[in-house]
Amino acid sequence: ENISDFSLNITDCTQVVVPEEVFFTVAAAGILENLLILIAVVRNKNLHLPMYFFICSLAISDMLGSLYKTLENIFIILCKMGYLTRHGDFEKKLDDAMDSMFILSLLGSIFSLLAIAADRYITIFYALRYHNIMTLRRALVILAIIWTFCAGSSIAIALFSYEAATVIPFTILFPLMMFFILCLYVHMFLLARSHAKKIASLPSSTVQHRTNMKGAITLTIFLGVFLCCWAPFVLHILLARFCPHNPYCACYMSIFHVNGTLLMCNAIINPMIFAFRSPELRSTFKKMFYCSK
Repeated sequence: ENISDFSLNITDCTQVVVPEEVFFTVAAAGILENLLILIAVVRNKNLHLPMYFFICSLAISDMLGSLYKTLENIFIILCKMGYLTRHGDFEKKLDDAMDSMFILSLLGSIFSLLAIAADRYITIFYALRYHNIMTLRRALVILAIIWTFCAGSSIAIALFSYEAATVIPFTILFPLMMFFILCLYVHMFLLARSHAKKIASLPSSTVQHRTNMKGAITLTIFLGVFLCCWAPFVLHILLARFCPHNPYCACYMSIFHVNGTLLMCNAIINPMIFAFRSPELRSTFKKMFYCSK
């Protein structure tokens, strides 16, 4: 939405606008679905495990992403109606707050996915020592560190977003963390075959291994969906910062609303993936919907 008039004049690409009804429907669905995940984990004591706490962290990040896009769209509508100006002091602070929420959502999602990947890695290759390595208290400490770091980073980046020293690390962080998580998954699957052969003589261990691999596949789907939904919007942010007047960049930025809607779709898809692949969550949802004990 921050495309300058000059950028619009030097490109023949027509700006693609998503209807507001669709936009707010997607945002509301994402917030409600992730809220259901949080309620399900809180209500079911069987889900009070490090793995599900990391999933809750990801759900909170998705909710923040949907909330950010909703507030931003409301802000744009109010500007078009003349109730707000783009260069006032209050509007500047509001814009910084929304930028901070966006960065918090992005960083929270990245580090939550990293924590989930590390947890799944320990579950598969250190199954006998898992409960000693990843205790509930240790998981809560990890989440506290993650969100403290993300909150501090989001405020700093939002306040100093025009400084190259701030933008460059943020630009590098996204692909670097994605590459690290991808390497972790590749390493996980490469070692899984040899690990399966070693425990093939133990039937119970084989069943456990299959369960763990199912969880690894689920989290791999999570990672793929995250990249498809977030990468276009992050690319838009970078292009708007580094080449706002380039006709090719302006042409890509003309689909800003589509990229924003795609970002919010991530908040819808993630709960669906995990709900369909987790029997415990499916059972909890049924009990919640049917009000049974």
